[in-house]
Parts: sequence; structure tokens; C-alpha cells
Amino acid sequence: MEEIVYRSAREEDAAAIVAFYNRVGGETGFLSFGKNEYPLDAAAQAAAIGKMEGDPTNLMLLATDGEQIVGIATISSLAKVRFRHSGELGIVVAQSHWHRGIGSRMIATLLEQAKAGGITKRVYLSTRADNPAAALYQKFGFAEEGRGKNAMLENGVYYDLIWMSMML
Repeated sequence: MEEIVYRSAREEDAAAIVAFYNRVGGETGFLSFGKNEYPLDAAAQAAAIGKMEGDPTNLMLLATDGEQIVGIATISSLAKVRFRHSGELGIVVAQSHWHRGIGSRMIATLLEQAKAGGITKRVYLSTRADNPAAALYQKFGFAEEGRGKNAMLENGVYYDLIWMSMML
């Protein structure tokens, strides 16, 4: 294993990003999508990355081990002026790289970038209630603000979601 490198996504990463999401979707039930269920193709992903260029309210950070993507974290805000201050955090790390501090480093970096951008003031997320990563989010200052009873269905089993947020 090489040293983990953290960097912003580039349009030329699009195919590798889609492949990563489609692969890791099958590694855990804690994501909002399963294996091969990522909704974008490479062209749409490249376009989305292109739109992020120079937009401090929409950020995508990659963690790479050599040439391989091992983690992706995003903060995405709506374009609507009344909601632009509020960005949703999404993060996934390949199971092969869990418990190495990659998720923590990515969250810290994105929160710093969002704060420096000067527009995002609130960051929110949702996570399955039984996800041990909820403790990681709390470490960064996220607090539970609500629950969605039976909000997620996987393999015939309903799971509650926890909605968390923090102010920057």
C-alpha cells in the first residue's frame, strides 16, 4: 500500500468514480445505494464535476492509494438561495481501507474547505441508526436532529435513519 493522497476530483476521474461507487455499494448496507446502483454514468459524473469548478458550495474530495480511489467525500448544496448555506455531507471509504483514519481526514478537509468558501454555514447528513460511523460524525460536532422511522429498506428489513447536522 502506498501513502494515501487526498485531492479534489477532476473530470477525467469520472469513470473511476462511477466504478468505485458501483463496487463499494455492495460492501455495506449503510450507503443509500447498493452494488451497481450508482445513478450517474461517466458522462453525467464528469459534467457534475465540471459544474463544481469554482463553486465553494459543492465539493468532492478523493482519497487515492496509488492510482486506486479508496474514498470519496462530498458536500453538496442546493442552488436555491434560501438553502445554499446548507450542504449535505456524503462519504464512503472502501472496506479494504476502513479504520485507517481516511474518513476522518476527508471529513476534516471538507469541513475546512466549506468553511473557507464562506457560503456553507450548516452541514447535514443522514445515516442508518445502526451505523457505527455515527460516533465519528459526533466527534466532528454533528448532533442528532431527528429520526426517520423505517426510512430505509434493504433485503426486506426496515432501518431507521438518523438526521444529523452541525453549524460551521
